[in-house]
Amino acid sequence: MAGIPLYFVETQDDLDDFGFEDYGSECDGIRITAFLDVAGQDNLTPLARLEKYAFSENLFNRQIVARGLLDVLRSFSDDEKDFLAVMEIVLRLSEDAEPTVRAELMEQVPHIAFFLQENKGRFPTAFSKYLVPVVVRYLTDPNNQVRKTSQAALLVLLEQNFIDKNDIEAKVCPILLELAAPDSDDDYKVEAVAIICKMSCMLSKEIVEKLLLPRFCDLCSDERLFQVRKVCAANFGDICNTVGQEATEKYLIPRFFELCSDNVWGIRKACADCFMAVSCSASPEMRRTKLSPLFINLICDPSKWVRQAAFQSLGPFISTFANPSSAGLYIKDDGTLSIRQLNEDTRSVSSSDKNAPNCHTSNCNSEKVDSIEASVRLSPGNNTPCSVETLQDTMEEKSKNVTEAQTSVFDGTSIDASKLPLSTCTDDKPCISENGSKSNGQASGSGGEQNMTTECCLASHQLPVDNFNSFYYWRPPLPDISQELELLHLDAKQQEATEESHSQIQVLSAALRVAQLDCQPEDELKDQEESYSNLLSGECSLSSCSLTDEKNVAVSESPFGEHASQTMNSEDWQNESTESSDKEDDNELLFGEEKFKVQDIIPQPLLEQYLSMTDPARAQTVDTEIAKHCAYSLPGVALTLGRKNWHCLKDTYETLASDVQWKVRRTLAFSIHELAVILGDQLTAADLVPIFNGFLKDLDEVRIGVLKHLYDFLKLLHEDKRREYLYQLQEFMVTDNSRNWRFRYELAEQLILILELYNPTDVYDYLRHIALTLCSDKVSEVRWISFKLVVAILQKFYSNGTSALGLNFINELTLKFRHCPKWVGRQAFAFICQAAVEAECMPVDQFVEHLLPNLLSLASDRVANVRVLLAKALRQTLLQKVYFTSVGNPHLEEVEETVLVLQSDGDKDVRYFATVEPAQNPVGLTTFVN
Repeated sequence: MAGIPLYFVETQDDLDDFGFEDYGSECDGIRITAFLDVAGQDNLTPLARLEKYAFSENLFNRQIVARGLLDVLRSFSDDEKDFLAVMEIVLRLSEDAEPTVRAELMEQVPHIAFFLQENKGRFPTAFSKYLVPVVVRYLTDPNNQVRKTSQAALLVLLEQNFIDKNDIEAKVCPILLELAAPDSDDDYKVEAVAIICKMSCMLSKEIVEKLLLPRFCDLCSDERLFQVRKVCAANFGDICNTVGQEATEKYLIPRFFELCSDNVWGIRKACADCFMAVSCSASPEMRRTKLSPLFINLICDPSKWVRQAAFQSLGPFISTFANPSSAGLYIKDDGTLSIRQLNEDTRSVSSSDKNAPNCHTSNCNSEKVDSIEASVRLSPGNNTPCSVETLQDTMEEKSKNVTEAQTSVFDGTSIDASKLPLSTCTDDKPCISENGSKSNGQASGSGGEQNMTTECCLASHQLPVDNFNSFYYWRPPLPDISQELELLHLDAKQQEATEESHSQIQVLSAALRVAQLDCQPEDELKDQEESYSNLLSGECSLSSCSLTDEKNVAVSESPFGEHASQTMNSEDWQNESTESSDKEDDNELLFGEEKFKVQDIIPQPLLEQYLSMTDPARAQTVDTEIAKHCAYSLPGVALTLGRKNWHCLKDTYETLASDVQWKVRRTLAFSIHELAVILGDQLTAADLVPIFNGFLKDLDEVRIGVLKHLYDFLKLLHEDKRREYLYQLQEFMVTDNSRNWRFRYELAEQLILILELYNPTDVYDYLRHIALTLCSDKVSEVRWISFKLVVAILQKFYSNGTSALGLNFINELTLKFRHCPKWVGRQAFAFICQAAVEAECMPVDQFVEHLLPNLLSLASDRVANVRVLLAKALRQTLLQKVYFTSVGNPHLEEVEETVLVLQSDGDKDVRYFATVEPAQNPVGLTTFVN
C-alpha cells in the first residue's frame, strides 16, 4: 500500500481498505494533493475533484482538504480563473459545521496570506475579499478552539501589515468593538479586550485613538468582570505608548488611577508591573505630581503581591525621571553613553524650573521656585543672609537621631506640624493657608478630618501672598525664636568673619537649648529641635511619615483622588505607618552635611522607598529577593540622580555590596563598570574601588561578574591606581572549582584587552606568566584563546619598540613549547606561529630568524596531530603571504620542501591538509610587515 497515492475516499470502510490507519501522524508528510494527479480515478477535472472531496460526507476528507489548501492554491495559481474558483471553495469550506475542519482551515490562513502577498501583483484583491472575512467571522465562532486560532491568525496578519487600513477600520475593528460591548457575552468580551490591547501596538496612532481608545477607557471601568479590567491593566503601558502623551494624560491617566485603586489585588499588581511604561508616556509634571504619589500608594498596598510588584518596578520608574540637563549624560556619535559634568549654575537653573510643584495659585507659573539651599534672611531688617547650611550646623548634634517627620507626597520635604508650636501670626500679618487663602492664625483641615496647620509664613520673615515659594508653601511654620534671632543679628554685626560667625551661632544655639530646659520637657524639646533641623535641611524620612496624611494630601491634590482614596483605608495606612516607623527608626539617614543632602531630581518619597529596599524587614514582609531588585536597578537610579547626588545612594550601595546573598553581590559585580562611568574617576576611586577589591576575593559566582568587565573598569582608573591590580590579576587563576574552565577562558579574553592599559615592561613582568600558564591549560578551548593572548603580547612588545622583550618572550615560547616532551605543547607552538603570521604581530625578519626554523623542524615530529597543524600553518597561512611567495625569497624553497615532505606523509590527514588548496583566493594575498 505504500506505493499507492493518497486517494480521497467516501466511507470509513474505504478508508480502512486504503490503509489510512497505518499512516497515522505520518499523513502530514505525504503530499495531500496527490489525488489531483490521478487521471484514471474518475472522469472529473482536478477542480471538480477538489470540490467533491472538500464537501464530502467523510470528515477526514474535509480535514485533509483544509490542511492542504496551500498546496492546492499553488497547483492552481497558473490559471487566474481556476485560482479564484479555489478561493470560492475555501470560502464555502470555512462554513463547515465541524469545528475541527474550521480550525484546520484557520491554521492555514497565515501561510496562504504569505503566498498571496508574494503573488499580490497577480491576485491583488484575493486576500481582502476571501481571507479577511473568514478571519473576522471566526472571531465570533462558538467553538473556543476556532476562536483562539483565528485570534492568533489575526495578530500574525496585523504584525506583517497584510491587512490594509480600510479593512481594519471597516471589518476588523467593528467586530471587536461589538464583542467588547457592555452587553456582550463574558467570554467574548475578555477575548476581545485582549485582542484590542495586543493589536494596539500594531496599528497607527490615528486608528487606535479614533476607534479603540474610547472603548478601552470604558472597559477599564467594567464593573461586572474583573478579568476585563485586569487585561486592560496588564496592557495599559502599550496603549499609552501608542496614543502618545496628550491622549494619555487626557483619557488614560484618570482610568489608570481607578485601576490602581481597584478592589482586586491582581489588577493593582498589573498596574504596578506596567507603571514604568505609563510613566514614559506622561509629561514630567504629570510624572512628578500625579504618578509619584500614586506609586507610593501601590508600595503601601495591603497586598504583599502588589507591594512586591511595586518594589520591582520602583527602580525602572525612577529611571523615567532621567533628564540630560540634570544627569549630565549625552550620546556620542557612535551611540555610546557618555557622562559630562555640568556647571553648578546650569544645574541650579534647570532643577528649579523642572521641579516646580503643581501649585494651585495663579502666579505659580510666573514665579520660579526658590532652591532649598538658598539663603534665608532671618529678619526683615537683617541684610546679612544666614544659609540653611550654617543654621543646620547649630542643630547637628540633635538632628542625628530623627524620630518622626511627615513627608509630603509631592516634594517629600514637609514635617509634622503637630510636633511644632504655631508661628506667631498677628492680625496685621495673616498667614497663608494650604488652599492659598489668608487665615488669622486658624488651622485649616484636609477634608474636615485633619486639624493640621499649614501656615507658611515665618514670624520674622513675611512672605507676600502673591509670591509663591515651595519652601514656605508646603511646610508648617518654624517655632518662634524671634528673640534669639535678634541676638544672632547683633552678634553678626559685631563679627564679620565667617568662621567667627559660625562659632557664635553654635554657642547661641546651645544657650537656647539650656534656657528652654526649664520650661519644656526634654523629650518635647528634642522633638522640636529635630523638627527644626529637618525643616532647615529640607528633608525628612519617609519611613516615619504618617501614611494617612500622605494619602490625604495625594487625594486632595489629584483630580482623580476619589478613586485613589480607595486604595487603602485610614486604619490600614495608620497600622502600616506604625509598623514601618518602629522597624526603621534605627536606620534613619543622618542629616549632617556629608551624610544627607537635598536632591531635586526625583520626588524624595520615591528615593527613600528605594533606599529602604535594603532593610532586612522588607525581605520578610515584601520579597526575599527585594535586595536583588534594588541592586539590579541601582545603575539606572544612579544615572537618573547624577554623580552630584551619589551621596544619596552610597550607603545603600555599600549595604548591597555586603549582602549575605551572593546573587545580590553578583548583580552589583556585573554592573560596577557601568556605575563607574556614571560616577567618574574621582568617585570611582573613592567609593567603588574598595567594593571592587572585595568582589575580587568573593565567590566565583561574584568574581565572574567583575572578570567579564575587568577591562571596562580598569580603563576608568588612573594609571597609578591601575598598576596596583597587576599583582592581583594572577588571583583569577585560582577558582573554587578547578573544572570551571570558562572562568579561565574569560580571563584570557580580558587580558587581551587589558594589554593596552599597561606598558610593555609591566606586561612582561606580570601578564607574561599568566599567558604561559593558560597556554598549558587542560581544556583546549582555554589553550586556543590563550594562544591569541600570546600573539597579542608579542604585538605589544614589537609595536612599542621593545624588541628585546619580544625576543626574550620568543625564546621562552620555544623552550616551553617547541621542546615540550608532550605533543600538546609542540602542537601549541605550531598554532602560535600560525597565529603570529596571521596577525602580523612582528617584523618578518624576526619571524624567519627566530620562529620559522623551529616551526619547520616539526615536520619530523612523531605525532601526527603535530604534523597536521604544521601542514595547516604552512599551506593555509605562510604560503598566502606575499613575502613567502615572492620570487627570490631565500626562505620560499625551504618552506616548499617541507610542504612536499608533508604531502608524502604516512598519515592521510597530514597529506590532505598539505595538499588541499586554501579557501582564500590567491588574488587576495595579504602582506606581511617587514
